[in-house]
Order: sequence, then C-alpha cells, then structure tokens
Amino acid sequence: MNTPTIRFSRRDKTQFFKTLNKRVNSYFKEQNIKKTGNWKLYFKTIIMFLIFLTPYFLILTIDMNQWLQLLLTIVIGIGMAGVGMNVMHDGNHGSYSSKPWLNKIMGSSIYILAGNVYNWKVQHNVLHHTYTNIHGHDEDLDAGRIIRFTKHAEWHRFHKFQHYYSVFLYGLLTLNWAITTDFKQMRNYLKRKLSYGKFPSPAKEWSVLVITKIIYMTIWIVLPMLILDIAWWKVLIGFFAMHYTAGLILSIVFQLAHVVEEVETPLPEEDGSIQNTWAIHQLFTTANFSTKNKIVNWFTGGLNHQVEHHIFPNISHIHYTNISKIVRETAKEFNLPYNEYRSTRKAIISHFKHLKELGRKPKMAY
Repeated sequence: MNTPTIRFSRRDKTQFFKTLNKRVNSYFKEQNIKKTGNWKLYFKTIIMFLIFLTPYFLILTIDMNQWLQLLLTIVIGIGMAGVGMNVMHDGNHGSYSSKPWLNKIMGSSIYILAGNVYNWKVQHNVLHHTYTNIHGHDEDLDAGRIIRFTKHAEWHRFHKFQHYYSVFLYGLLTLNWAITTDFKQMRNYLKRKLSYGKFPSPAKEWSVLVITKIIYMTIWIVLPMLILDIAWWKVLIGFFAMHYTAGLILSIVFQLAHVVEEVETPLPEEDGSIQNTWAIHQLFTTANFSTKNKIVNWFTGGLNHQVEHHIFPNISHIHYTNISKIVRETAKEFNLPYNEYRSTRKAIISHFKHLKELGRKPKMAY
C-alpha cells in the first residue's frame, strides 16, 4: 500500500461541516448530556460480555453433549462480534467514556477478541477513517487478489464468481487477525512509522503483541484441551466455529457501509488532492442501513449509522439515532448525499450486486 499523501480540500464554501458541527454541539448542550457513553452503554457492555464469556465457562465446567458445546461456540462468536462492535470500538475511539482510563480498558478488550490495539487504531482510526474508500490507502478495501472491492483494483478472471464465494471468506476475518494479520500489520505499520497519536516504542508493541497472543491462545485453545475430555481437533473445530461466526457478522456489517452500489470510491488527483473536504468526502463514501430497526441498532453498536460515525467518530454510538436527523437534514439542506438503505436485506442485496458488477471484466479504454 502506498504511503498516504492525500490532501483533502480545506475550502468548504458552503460551510457544511461548520454548520453541522454547530447543530450537533447545540443538541448535546440543550439536552445537557455528554457525547460519550451512558448507562445504556454500560448495561449493554455487561450483556455483551455475558453472551461472550458465559458459554465459554459453561463448556469448561459442565459435562454436556458435544453438539451442544459446538452450538455454544457459535454463541460465543455472536458475543465476540457484539463486544467488538459495542465495547471495543467505542473504547478505541475514545467515545466509551469521558474517562481515558476506562476507554483504555474497554479498548483493550480487543486482546481477547484476537486483535491488537495498536494495529486496530492505525488501520481503523487512521487509515480507514481518514482515507475512507480511497483505493491504495483505505486497507478495508484491500482483500488481496481474492476479492475485488473497488473498480480501481486489478481484475482477475476468478472475480466473475466473487459474489458467490466472498461470503464464505468473510467468516475468516477474525481468524486471520488471530493467526497472521496482526504480525504482518505491525511489521508494516512500525516500518512506516504510523500511529494514532504519539509513535510508540516498537520493542514495547512487539512484546505486547507476542504476550497477548500467547495469553489468547492459552485461553481459547490450550485450556479447553487440558480441561475438556475431548479430542484436540474438536477443540480446534470449536475455535474455528467461534471465529467464523464472529468474522461473518463483522465482515457483513463492515461491507454494508462502504461496498455497496450507492457509495463512491474516488481517486485523488496526481498531486494527491481530493476535491471535497474530509467531512463531505465521508458523505459520498459511506452508507447507513436499517437505522429504524431497534435490534440492528442495538446489536451493531451503531455501525449501521456509519454516516454519523464517520463524521463524528468521537461521539458514542449510543447517540447516533438521535443526531442522525440533524445530519440527514443538514446534508439535504446543502444538497449533499445521505446514503441509506431502509433494511439490512436491501443493503445485503446491494452489496452482492455491487460485487457482481465489480467481478465483470472491465471494458478496455481507448
């Protein structure tokens, strides 16, 4: 991936973001509430961790049918995705609490989800949130050669079938974090001296990565092998089922926000400039889905409100439903897009139709 040299326009002639920011700030001031999480988020945190960890302890402590154990590993995967979207995500954005130490603790939950704080903050907070949907800069668009997420990526003959096989690969997301991705990313990010804030000590980050991976593998593989009276390969099947469930949920939620028909994947000019300001760029490259569905809102941690999240990443997802009306009306007032799919089903259909289109052989330019 190229070293980011993107420069967004600083000339917002319409004063869109200034107007929107003022209105959102006024909302919080009038309601006399903080932009960070509240009791609803703290209560949800308890529920998500219960879904995530309770089945694990039940498997280790209660003698049960092995098919039931497998079913519980799927429940763990659902809880794993829930903790990631609702707790870890807000924590590492600094929006979980007004207390930095609490954000750090909640953000560190990524270590028991197979990830790494430093890598996640660089990939997500820096590369994705800054260079959203810009090929070669936003790593969320990079699936190697196997899936073509943007028309700017190289086309291969097998991409004609990607709208069929992609969903089977989506489940491998967190498994890759656990085994290979974190090591590759850390080597790459430290070499490029990327960071979210002050550049960290490479020795410290490598030590944290190795130690947390050892602890992670001990919790999820070694202990079950030692405690449970079952074959080692059955433990690995459970480990895979857990990750595949979480990976599938997280991947689909991620793709519905940025790899759908309505959003754009602009390229910078030769000098690295982007014609829009950063905030307006987010409107063109991001989409919401199923925002009226209370269950989707609750479980996805507001990630179905991606427009609000991308413009205000430091506001907790607990508030996105309330400020979405302000964002929608302001975008309309300034004649700017506000991409939204009314249901998850429509967003999923759009995603796979878009993958099918991207899988077609590009026409030659003459």
